[in-house]
Amino acid sequence: MIIQDHHIFALGEGRDKAQEVPVRMPVTFVTCDCFFNQIQREDDALDRLDWSRINPATGPVVIREARAGDVLKLSIKGIEVTGDGTMCAMPGAGVLGDQLGEVSIKRLPIRDGFAHFNDLRLPLDPMIGVIGLAPKGEPVSCGAPGSHGGNMDSRILRQGTTLYLPVFHDGAFFAVGDVHALMGDGEIMVTGVEVPARVVLVFDVIKGQSIAHPMAEDAAFVYTLASHEDLMTAITLATDSMNQVIRRQLGLSLSEAGMLQSAVGDVQISQVVDPLLTARFAMPKAYLKKLFD
Repeated sequence: MIIQDHHIFALGEGRDKAQEVPVRMPVTFVTCDCFFNQIQREDDALDRLDWSRINPATGPVVIREARAGDVLKLSIKGIEVTGDGTMCAMPGAGVLGDQLGEVSIKRLPIRDGFAHFNDLRLPLDPMIGVIGLAPKGEPVSCGAPGSHGGNMDSRILRQGTTLYLPVFHDGAFFAVGDVHALMGDGEIMVTGVEVPARVVLVFDVIKGQSIAHPMAEDAAFVYTLASHEDLMTAITLATDSMNQVIRRQLGLSLSEAGMLQSAVGDVQISQVVDPLLTARFAMPKAYLKKLFD
């Protein structure tokens, strides 16, 4: 099944148009870049963009088996970059934005597995920026992250990763977009290498278990993710979520689990430029089982 030409700009909207997708079968989502593919040249002017169409996500789709209180399992089976990349630097935006006096747009040709940045060839490592469900309350802009997922901009969300999200509404109402050909932790200049893409996902629903924040796993690590307007609070939420996983799996006390985290775990920063900031805690799978059976 292919989902395309169906874009939302706030997770939780468009439910009356949601298309149903199957579980345990591949579904392909055709996504635009974060600028809705409006920038095609470096001399395109940002002030001429339709800013109401920024950060689109393809969806929403209904997962019929999903019920409020369940966990939605999302296996990322493939990410295909389908166009050249765009990056921007804007005054007042990002970690260094207060040092900028003008807007700069850069187009990066994508060729033979590399993004070409001037004379540098940057190996592609595609990842998903926006991936989430309808939130608990009112719709949330696709530019913002939260417990529903959303714009977490976490570089671990690449092919081979499995993401787990809490379901707040029957049907889940899932959407995905904002793919990057590559992006460093922090996304400090607001953009990664923004690209259109085709994303292949497989959905499943976990019954009888619940989570408060997104979780993920890949071949080597398990992760807990959290977003908050204060970075230290986001770090604390992600760290506490992992502490609870360790205590549950290994039967350790809070203090022992924390010592193990301090010995072999890592606090990692996903992004520091969105309305809420996103942190994650990573633990090697050598010490933990899979998050869910």
